[in-house]
Parts: sequence; C-alpha cells; structure tokens
Amino acid sequence: MSYLVLARKYRPQSFEDLIGQEHVTTTLANAIAQNRVAHAFLFTGVRGVGKTTSARILAKCLNCLGPDGKATGPTATPCQKCAACTEIGAGVDMDVQEIDAASYNGVDEVRRLQEGLAFRPARDRSKIYIVDEVHMLSNAAWNAFLKTLEEPPPHVKFIFATTEVHKVPVTILSRCQRYDFKLVSAKQIGARLKDVLGREKLEADDGAVSIIAREAAGSVRDAMSLLDQVIAYGSAKISAEDVARVLGVADREILTKLTGAILVGDAPTTLEVLDAVSRQGFDLVHLCRDLLHHIRNVVVAKVCTEAQARELLDLADEEVGDVLALAQNTDADDLTRLFTGLSRGFDEIVKSGQVRAALEMTLVRLARRPQLLPLDDLLGRLADLEKRLATGAPPPTRGGGSGAGPGSGGGGRPREPSFQTGGQTGAQAGPHASVSSFDASSDFTPRAAVSERVPPAKAPPPPASAPRLVTQPTHPHTNGALALAEDPELDLSSAPPEPTPVPVSAVAESSPVDRSLQNGGIESWRAILAVVKLTRPAIAATLELAAPTVVTRDRILLGFEPGSFEDGRAEESDAKTVLTEVAKAFFRAEAPPDVTFDVSVRGSKGASVASLDAAKRKAALIEARGRVEKHPLVQKAIAIFDAELKDIKVPAQED
Repeated sequence: MSYLVLARKYRPQSFEDLIGQEHVTTTLANAIAQNRVAHAFLFTGVRGVGKTTSARILAKCLNCLGPDGKATGPTATPCQKCAACTEIGAGVDMDVQEIDAASYNGVDEVRRLQEGLAFRPARDRSKIYIVDEVHMLSNAAWNAFLKTLEEPPPHVKFIFATTEVHKVPVTILSRCQRYDFKLVSAKQIGARLKDVLGREKLEADDGAVSIIAREAAGSVRDAMSLLDQVIAYGSAKISAEDVARVLGVADREILTKLTGAILVGDAPTTLEVLDAVSRQGFDLVHLCRDLLHHIRNVVVAKVCTEAQARELLDLADEEVGDVLALAQNTDADDLTRLFTGLSRGFDEIVKSGQVRAALEMTLVRLARRPQLLPLDDLLGRLADLEKRLATGAPPPTRGGGSGAGPGSGGGGRPREPSFQTGGQTGAQAGPHASVSSFDASSDFTPRAAVSERVPPAKAPPPPASAPRLVTQPTHPHTNGALALAEDPELDLSSAPPEPTPVPVSAVAESSPVDRSLQNGGIESWRAILAVVKLTRPAIAATLELAAPTVVTRDRILLGFEPGSFEDGRAEESDAKTVLTEVAKAFFRAEAPPDVTFDVSVRGSKGASVASLDAAKRKAALIEARGRVEKHPLVQKAIAIFDAELKDIKVPAQED
C-alpha cells in the first residue's frame, strides 16, 4: 500500500476537528440545527486553511444516515460510520460530486452539469456539487450558472471554493452565502502538529515544532507537508537544528543572537552569525524576512504589557520569554528605527546580485547606528552653543556640559563627542548657517530640520548725542563724475534706530568734519543723506535711489531714471528744499547750493547709494557664506546631521 501523507491521513472529518475556523463551523452548525441551510455557499481563503475539507464535512452533515441508517434529517455531528459519511470522506459518493473548475471551466461543462440537476439523488438526502477553484470558470460558464444558481431544485446544493474571490462576478456572490476562512495561528498549528506527532509516536522538541508552525504561514496543510519532510530526515527525535537544516531556515537561537548583537552594537558578531548561516546553506533573503518579523515581535513586547504581548505574539511560551528578555533593556524608538532601517535595506537585498554582501552591510550599518538624542538634550546643547557664540566663552571640557546619559536613547555605538568651537568667539564664527538635514536613511537617523539663528555679539549702546557724520577728507573735490568705487565707507553705525528731528542749524556744530571745498565725494553725499534721514525719512528714501553725479558746495546734481517712481516722487515732494537747506548747513556755505534733478541720465540707478549698498551686502553675503562653510562648528553640524548648508542669515550690518 502506498504511503498516505499526513495532510490526507489526518484530514479533519468533523467540525470539531477543524481548527482556526470557529466562525465558520459555528455558523454552519447553527444553520443545520435551525434548518436554515442555504442552497449555495462560497468558501474563500488562502491555501490549506480548510475550504474543501469544510465542504466535505458540510456534505456529510446534510447526507448523514446515522449509525443505523435511519436518520431522517441533517445533523451537525455526522456519525462517520454510515455509508454516506464513509463514501463522502473517501470522495466516491455518487451524489456528492467534486469538480475541478480549473479543468472544467467551459460553458459546455456547466450545461452537462445542469442536465443532471433535475434528477433526484440516488441514495443521499441532497445532491451536492463541490466546485473547487471556482474563479477559473469562464465568463460564459458564469453566465450559464446564473439562473440555475438562483433557483436550483430543492434537493441540490452548491459549494464553491476559491482562493481568489475577487475574480468571482458580483452576480454570483449575491446568490451565495460567503464564508471567509482565516489564517490559522502558529499556536494552533503547533498544537495540531504535536497531536499528529503523538499519534505517529514521534518525539520533537518545542523549538522544532515552532519553526515548522512559523514556516507554515497560517496553512495547516503546509505544516503537515513540512512535518512529513522533516520526519523523512530520519532523526530519532526531531530537534530545532534538524528542522533548520532540512528546511533551510534560521532557528530561534540564530534570530535571537543576531537581534541581540544588533541591539548592543556588536557588528563583528552579526558578521559571524551570517557567515555561519551562509555556510549551512540558509536562504539569506528568508533570514532577513524572519529577522524583520523577529524585530517586530521585540517591538510588540516593548510597547505592550507582558499579558498583552503574550496575547499578540503568535509564539510558543519559550520564544515569548526570549523576546521579552530582549525588549527589557532597549528603547522603543530605537527598535522602530531598526525595523525601518532593515525594511528599507530588505528591498535592496532582494534586488541585489550580492545578497550576502548587501545583508552584511545592512546589519553592520544597523549595529553602528548613532544613539538617539532626546530632543530636550539637543535643544539644551544648542542653547548652550548660542550663549558661547554670543559671549565668546570657551567651550566646556570634554565630558562637561549638558548631555544625555547612556540610557537616554538607544544606539549601537557610543555617541560622537558634542560639536565644539575650539575657542571660536562670536565674531570669529561669523554669521550662523541655517542647516537643513537630508533623509539620513543610510544611518537610519530620524529626519530632522535644525534651523537656529545665533545672534552676533551685541555692541554697547551709543551715547545719547547727535549723530556722528564721519567723512574721509582724502579725495579732492571734482565737478565731474565721482569715483564711487574708490571712496571709503562712511561710519554711521551710531545713528539711533528711531531718530528724532534734529534742527539743521545744529549740524554745523555737531559734525566733526572739515567742510572745505576740497571735501567732495560719496562720503559727503552719505553724510548729507544721514541728516536728511533724521529729519525727513521719506525724502531720504527717495534720494537714496538717485545717482549723485556732482556733490559740491555750490552744486548738487542727482540723476534719476526717466519715468521711474523715485523720479515722480522727488518732483512732487519738497525734496529740493530740504536737500538745499541740509547741504548749506553741511558745507557751512554762505549761499545755498544749486540742487538739480537730472532725468536724462540713463542707467543712473547703477551708481545710487542704494545700489552700492546692495552690491556691498551681496558681496558680504558671499564672503560670509565662504567663512561659514569653512567654520569647524558648521562642518561638525553637517557631519552629525548628514545635512547640507542651505542658507545663511547675516546679522544686520552697520552702514
């Protein structure tokens, strides 16, 4: 006699034997007890969860004749002894036909089936058609089924089984009672395997049973097939090592050791474990998938109570204990970071031509991940850095200052030393950079955006006195165009932010400049504008956009763009009157100078004070960016956050 595989030998024969589908068995048993059995059923679910088995059990329930052959109606507990039960279990009952829709999927087969519906069953109470893989029927076959399925003869029952219910037309679904079969838990599969091993008089340790149940992935038939394969290995007692060797998968000890090495940052151990499993011929992609699931279990054990974890973890008690032990000294955020990093690396590993190398580099990168810094710690360090930059204080010694302790965040290797300026003062540091980090997925650090403005060292407030108008009387007076590019800057940094009107007559007494005829140039024009800004800020804003062509004791010639806004603004306001009065006081002239606004000069904006200041600010910004890029503090921040220098903010400069 040929060998009968375990999946067929121990196939459930009643609803009580069917595991993991209590929602289906209870409903069908109650329907039979209440005489409310439908004429068409649709069983759907993944492979090996009991769809066809349930169809056969339902057929037994409807046709059972009882031990004495005198039963008069359906029963939820078939006797398993009458001719109907034994023949249905063997698949030879002439009134219960099992049809493979993958082979008989045409309209002609459906027509032949319909021709026999009108005939009464030969012996049984009902004529039952079990159509397996029903989604393989053609559209024409489905259409031929519609009317028959809606109003079949009272002695006919249809039971459809499919793994792809989405391919079944909705017109068929509406005519059937649908039952969705669920995946069977690993605990239930493990209990069934132990029961089968006991009947077969074989011994196996819990680890071996757990591996088989895990690899079955919710399918009882797959578990039985794997058990058949392991039994054929021939060991007197089935061990976890034997199962791992036969099936080519990693056992629990390997996953626990690998996860523990990653958590503590032991990269060499991860490489040793990978080398060992690779030499044994394990599928590394499968190992990575199992490792992902194992880290998920550790996360569940960390975030849940022990009672909740035991309920959510579909593991044996011994494995649950190992997972709980791993989760004790870890951080939940660090665990989720590990899972995210490994899941991203898994996609690369699957596509890689060098699976082992890709997996090794992924695990090494995980083991060498930097520690997580609490947000409060990071903000405190930035605040301390801001104070040191503003005051010029030296950095603290190594180990001093605020910092997170070892237990403040997860991480596999010690944290890098906090970035320090090495004695840089605020003035040396220059403008502060706005640093925005990229997605540092290579180190699996959380995406962050750090943007802090560090103000420069504040100068002491100026004395409460009239503004200083400082010029450099080094350039001779000229009646032609001014050599603007060669003139030095005018120091007006002490002007108060909210000026009060100052009498023009006071300028001659308060301005410490020599107002001889030889003092012409852009510095004189700036000084005049500064006084106008104190008395009439709106007019000064217009004059700043003018190009000073001639600025002397006798004549002031300003150029405007024809048709520009400032041209019309200057003509409409009393700019000439104010400028004449200020210039006369500035030069201490007996007669007021001739002030002229020339609108015929093209491109005069290029020589205005505003344009010169804008060019100076642009050049200063470029120079400042260069200093910032080379600053050791910024370079350290970029290295830590894996960022780029996006923008810099220059403090307000003194004109």
